[in-house]
Amino acid sequence: MTESPANETRLAAAAMPLGLFVYILLYGGMTVLAGVLAFKQVQLWPTDLAVESGIFAFLLLVVISSTIAQLYGEKLANRIVWFGFVPLLISGLLMQLVLNLPASPEMIGGRAEDLAAFERVHATIWRVWAAGPAAYIVSLLLNVWIFSRLRGNAEGGGAFSLMARGAVASALSQAIDSVIFITLAFYGQFPITNLLIGQVIAKVTLSIVLVPFLITGGVALAKWLDSRKRA
Repeated sequence: MTESPANETRLAAAAMPLGLFVYILLYGGMTVLAGVLAFKQVQLWPTDLAVESGIFAFLLLVVISSTIAQLYGEKLANRIVWFGFVPLLISGLLMQLVLNLPASPEMIGGRAEDLAAFERVHATIWRVWAAGPAAYIVSLLLNVWIFSRLRGNAEGGGAFSLMARGAVASALSQAIDSVIFITLAFYGQFPITNLLIGQVIAKVTLSIVLVPFLITGGVALAKWLDSRKRA
């Protein structure tokens, strides 16, 4: 007997590994949060290097996409990277809607400074708006590709191999991300050499120091979640 479309949908949802489900939810949230956090630059102690705060959410995107590629396959990881444009697009459209809607009389009269700060932060120029998605899609697809190519035909490889592949893929893709984003967003507005060098060094360093351990932990967590669903 042929299953109805509704039953097929329920069966597909039930068959999805719990770890994959959790990471898909996290991925969508991080794509939106990365753009919000990018408005603040933070100092990387103990150096004088600065980096936009969106990198912390973006590194989690790298970790999640690499984890999905490791456990569920490169094709699915690439598909999720492309689907990441959906929350990016929706959040961008909602932000433009909110910015263009009139503020309440109470906010204009009693919280004018808060309103001005909100609009100043979120009313980004078109070049920054275009640079983010361009850097996102190129760097994350590149991350998944390098991570998967370094794996080769081996199914395992151990924790050290996983950490090494994660570090190399993240460092290279983050360097490309910095070049694309800073060039598209700021070239011609001011000298970008120092900012570009600082961003690349900071992102590559964080990729080497943090990402290997985060991917190892992410894989372990996904396996634990998947085992809990089977139980």
